[in-house]
Amino acid sequence: MFKVSLLAGRQSLKNALLAQQLMKASTTATTEMIKVSRVGKDNKVGLITLNRPKALNALCAQLMDEVEATLIDFEKDDSIGAIVITGSERAFAAGADIKEMVDRKFADVYAGQFLSNWTKVANTKKPIIAAVNGFALGGGCELAMMCDIIYAGEKALFGQPEVNIGTIPGAGGTQRLTRAVGKSLAMELCLTGDRISATEALQRGLVSKVYPASELVEKAIALGDKIAANSPLIVQMAKEGVNRAFETTLQEGLLFERRLFHTTFATNDRKEGMSAFAEKRTPKWTSS
Repeated sequence: MFKVSLLAGRQSLKNALLAQQLMKASTTATTEMIKVSRVGKDNKVGLITLNRPKALNALCAQLMDEVEATLIDFEKDDSIGAIVITGSERAFAAGADIKEMVDRKFADVYAGQFLSNWTKVANTKKPIIAAVNGFALGGGCELAMMCDIIYAGEKALFGQPEVNIGTIPGAGGTQRLTRAVGKSLAMELCLTGDRISATEALQRGLVSKVYPASELVEKAIALGDKIAANSPLIVQMAKEGVNRAFETTLQEGLLFERRLFHTTFATNDRKEGMSAFAEKRTPKWTSS
């Protein structure tokens, strides 16, 4: 009797674990407004493609919920070293979904912390690359700026046109844009709703590279592969250090950086990296 109960208990546990695995696997498999895949060398790059073509990838609640859930999955997946978010050649994202907002009241958006779940993009520990083709306007521009690196297609357009519909940016447009391109241009874009080209975005520091539209995603994945080849632990520290530069004074940032640098000496990956360099071999990272 005891043996039967024990076997039944083990089977129940096995079934529970299997159910958890299936639930985890299906989180991204059942997405409707984004496409999710693992790409690049050894499938180490997670690719999220926004997929609302008729709406120019307007960022509705369901789409952003799916993005958030997928990022959580990618963070838990040790095989993923970097993430790419892209749209179509016509539009990265033309903005937040106005149809979802038109009838909302102040109490609803304030009490419900409207747009707060978008911060998952900015707070993800693994590096995220935005591959921006076409329109990146309003929420689309803000989504790109939440990512760590922006690659742009040569016909990409960036802007914060919220003023033209009686509101202002609500997901970082007045803050991240100002830090990226300076007060004057950010003020101009936010007060007029005008757009800038990929070329000007490159010149002003909003994006780091511009490529032909047909090559953009491939280049972003290649960058993800290059990042994923490094120690995930050290990459996370480096990302944290760069982000701190946006949030503190220079002296506070320098102290934070130095402490992070010192911390790397407590890791096996720092020792492995330096030893591999001295021995002229490829390092073997353990994230420890």
